[in-house]
Amino acid sequence: MAFQIPTYHGPDFTQQKFKEAPDVKIAVADMDGVAPDYYHSTSMYPEYFKVDGKWLLAEESRMDSSVVLREDGRLDVVENRNIRKGDKVILGRTENCEEGIYLHATGFQEPGKEADQFVFRTGRSRETAFSKDYDQLYELLKYEREHGKVVWVMGPAFSFDYDARRSMQALVESGFVQGLMAGNALATHDLEGGLLRTALGQDIYTQESRPQGHYNHLDVINLVRRSGSIPQFIQDHNIKDGIMYSLVQKNVPFVLTGSIRDDGPLPEVIASAYEGQSRMRDMVRDATTVICLATQLHTIATGNMTPSFRVVDGVVRPLYIYCIDTSEFVTNKLADRGSLSAISMLTNAQDFIVNVAKGVGALK
Repeated sequence: MAFQIPTYHGPDFTQQKFKEAPDVKIAVADMDGVAPDYYHSTSMYPEYFKVDGKWLLAEESRMDSSVVLREDGRLDVVENRNIRKGDKVILGRTENCEEGIYLHATGFQEPGKEADQFVFRTGRSRETAFSKDYDQLYELLKYEREHGKVVWVMGPAFSFDYDARRSMQALVESGFVQGLMAGNALATHDLEGGLLRTALGQDIYTQESRPQGHYNHLDVINLVRRSGSIPQFIQDHNIKDGIMYSLVQKNVPFVLTGSIRDDGPLPEVIASAYEGQSRMRDMVRDATTVICLATQLHTIATGNMTPSFRVVDGVVRPLYIYCIDTSEFVTNKLADRGSLSAISMLTNAQDFIVNVAKGVGALK
């Protein structure tokens, strides 16, 4: 059965509470980077604001940001650090029409359908059956390849395993990847695999340590920095496989953000935390599916900047977030941060990527 996007059921604005609600209050920011007192902070759900008697949806929402009313009437969701003096910032702390603000958390539920009050195994754990999740993900990815944008958020585990690395390359080359976000380590060890067939000095297939192998990733970083960029390194050293190779060959954008513990780092790695955050948000701004794999901090960061919905050609649709990890702490942490729409799968991320590549037909 072909994948179908769930229908969004918007608020019924004919209800009395919407009609009687006041317009939102607005205050003008008096300095850069500071929101006015009593600013409204956004969530991951669709939020509507009554402006001049009309209810407007803030289309590009994210958690913990403010809403700025632009001169053209557009509602712009902005991190407080990016507020500028003179911005018209919406005020209000209630979300059920009392202050002209309405949070709509049930838009993708069928009207009148309620969940059972007592059911077993509603949580996600190592004992959960994920067969249906895989099948649904295969169909979703096939749909998104034609109609959406899939962003992958990856830890370095995929560069350490021959099959995982090959599977991700196949997904990129088959059109299932429209963006990738990672840290210095994924790119470094993937390029190490392309040049030396090792990751952190171990053979990516046999896992046997090479003599002086602990120098391998440092040597690769040095060579990439000498080349000046990852694409130039790939050309200079005739790299013919790997995740970064496939991204460069297919012109798929990637964002690499650094951390204090990084070696090097590679030239493309963003050193500023806030520049990295902005670049990541730019990448997920129009994403329709986000898949986070074996990277706790990148996963939580991405979840915080990603809403539960997306507006495409005027139609509200779900934004799917997958969290893949062997640790229940990581998947629970994402939910604890408010990313309640995330679909978690407790499994080895390397096995996951191989299954997905085979399931969508990218890996023969």
